[in-house]
Amino acid sequence: MNVIVAGSGIAGLTAALHAHEAGHDVTIVTKGDIGAGCTGLAQGGVAGIYGPDDSAALHAADTLDAGAGLSDRDAVQVLVTDGAARIAELIARGVGFDRAADGSLQLGREAAHRHARIVHAGGDATGAAISAALVGAVRQTDVGLVEHAFLVDLVVRDGAVCGVRILHDGATSTLSADAVILATGGAGHLYAHTTNPEGTTGDGIAAAMRAGAAVADMEFVQFHPTILATGPAFLISEAVRGEGATLVDDDDRRFVFDSHLEGELAPRDVVARAIARRAAAQGSPVRLDATMLGAEALARRFPTIDRVTRERGFDWAREPIPVTPAAHYLMGGVVTDLDGRTTVPGLFAAGEVACTGVHGANRLASNSLLEGAVFGARAAAALRSPWADIAHESVPVRRRPERGRGGIAPAFTRAGLQQLMWDEVGLLRTGDGLAHALDTLGAWSASGSAPTTVAAHEDTNLLLLAEATTIAALARTASVGAHHRVETDAPDAPATSRHPSSILETV
Repeated sequence: MNVIVAGSGIAGLTAALHAHEAGHDVTIVTKGDIGAGCTGLAQGGVAGIYGPDDSAALHAADTLDAGAGLSDRDAVQVLVTDGAARIAELIARGVGFDRAADGSLQLGREAAHRHARIVHAGGDATGAAISAALVGAVRQTDVGLVEHAFLVDLVVRDGAVCGVRILHDGATSTLSADAVILATGGAGHLYAHTTNPEGTTGDGIAAAMRAGAAVADMEFVQFHPTILATGPAFLISEAVRGEGATLVDDDDRRFVFDSHLEGELAPRDVVARAIARRAAAQGSPVRLDATMLGAEALARRFPTIDRVTRERGFDWAREPIPVTPAAHYLMGGVVTDLDGRTTVPGLFAAGEVACTGVHGANRLASNSLLEGAVFGARAAAALRSPWADIAHESVPVRRRPERGRGGIAPAFTRAGLQQLMWDEVGLLRTGDGLAHALDTLGAWSASGSAPTTVAAHEDTNLLLLAEATTIAALARTASVGAHHRVETDAPDAPATSRHPSSILETV
């Protein structure tokens, strides 16, 4: 088969290598340089190696707990069952995971994990090590590569995807394929504050929607709790808290315990909201206190964080550092089955672009790299299998009135969209705020023109996904996981998997 893989993070590179090894003709199409994107920036590790008191079943239980009742149990079972093999594969491809003195894999713990089961490389440079190894493996093959190619759209013929349209070197062209595997990542640049690199604009999800594919759970956007609160966004890994660092307010009080018995090791959504509320109440950022770990341990275990914090004028071995939340990871995306198939024949998806059901309402730390490896491999393995229809319910995405509550909407800018999403569709949401956001987004969409440049295509995609996210957030009136409606601060009712209101498709 002729296979196009769109994207070159862990999911895309894994899928490409597995497809090539299975005898397919593979071409990788990627927006920037191969390996650029979120994977290479990941400080956290890969969950899935179990000590004597741990097991895949306990990993699954922690994943389900973090997902707030909305995770797909079958998908979680696949994740933890396949995980060890994918980690072993990464080692075989050259990833040098950190080792203990006896030569065994060194295991770390992060928030909402009951056990230390996470492997890291280079302390806090796991993603860079994985990306380098997988890129190196691809370069040793005859897999085709088209870099700096923007995915304009999917080509659909007779109801099936049969290629991609790309913008490359200033010209639009079409690449034909028997199957396309989307691995284009998430949409962090929907928000004014994000850990995601430039270019993370949801292009794959938007193209899939235009091709008629269903998307789900777009309301579930994870905000990482601890980003350095000064200068450009820089993530302070959750593993720092896993090693014992604490969060304190201006009174040096560990305030997160007011929200959860696990304090700093509570699920990410809980910690992020606690930080946002406490910072708003005291009028200044909260602080991450890692001083108890000592300068030597911090430099050895977190060399990248140690370097960057010092470059920005902080000695985090001597004083707590200011932190704030930022948009980090999209739990929703293109609906897939357990083998990466979407609702459109010929189209597969893996990694953050996909909604496998693993993460539910809130992703468990260090499950994202694992998910990319597991489901990237499974998508490649399913390329020759018969297509299976995916049952789903849908709510149409419709354009909204051109006038918001306050009259004519302001002129569109990307910065304006990002600030609107941060203010109204962010960590803390209200019905009125969501309605205002949707009116404004509808006005911007209605007044847009056909895109011709990469930036204009990105803006079009961001607008489409902003509407989808806001519609889903309005439809889910109860707070659950990363979706928090201020009107429903009381404990949530028991959740069921894949709420119908969170499934959307274009009409």
